[in-house]
Amino acid sequence: MGLMPHKSPPHVFASEYYKEDFLNYNKRFGTDGMEFGKLVPSLFMPTYLRRELGYFTHARVSLPVLNPATCINRDFDSFQLMDKHNDMAAMLPTMKFSEERPSFYMLNVGETHYPFALPTEDPKNWPRISGLNGVLKNLDKEIVEGKLIHKDETFFEQKQMDELRQRQIDTVKYLDGVVEKLFDLCPKNTFVTITADHGELFGEEGFFGHGPIMHPKVHEVPFVEGQLR
Repeated sequence: MGLMPHKSPPHVFASEYYKEDFLNYNKRFGTDGMEFGKLVPSLFMPTYLRRELGYFTHARVSLPVLNPATCINRDFDSFQLMDKHNDMAAMLPTMKFSEERPSFYMLNVGETHYPFALPTEDPKNWPRISGLNGVLKNLDKEIVEGKLIHKDETFFEQKQMDELRQRQIDTVKYLDGVVEKLFDLCPKNTFVTITADHGELFGEEGFFGHGPIMHPKVHEVPFVEGQLR
């Protein structure tokens, strides 16, 4: 949808909060009078930017869960699934900016997602846990006569959790340098927002990852925003 993360203020009507929040969208996109009602019926920010404000809209996605066959691929002038899920740097040469019309880019970055791998790392050295794609690929083999065959698998020890957490920290440090190159590439007056769609657990209360888990840590996401001068 393109809506940004926000706090949960008490004693506030949702309508009043969104009025205030959408003042920020006017600033980000260089317009006046933008409000929640103008997103209806699409409720999709790229649609509004492309159709109402004349933006070029582009998406570069790393994770196959957002591949071009999914419903998010609409109202983008270009939508590209990258060759590797953990190589944000490969997105930068594909980014072009027009002097005639403003551009909106959605960059789905995979380095900080499991297995928290740098592009220089040999995939043979990645930790191995089945994500959604892996589970779905093998699900038919694990169902016999309508029943799921449960594998005898042990959960992580805290040492393994700590190692996985450090891997994510290392990818964040690496991406600091890639984001710096992104800033150099963007034209002046560009708004850059860095956020995420979920948080991650590394052993808190016995959990790992983000799904299918309803835990406060999963709802905590980074949110950094700034304007290039």
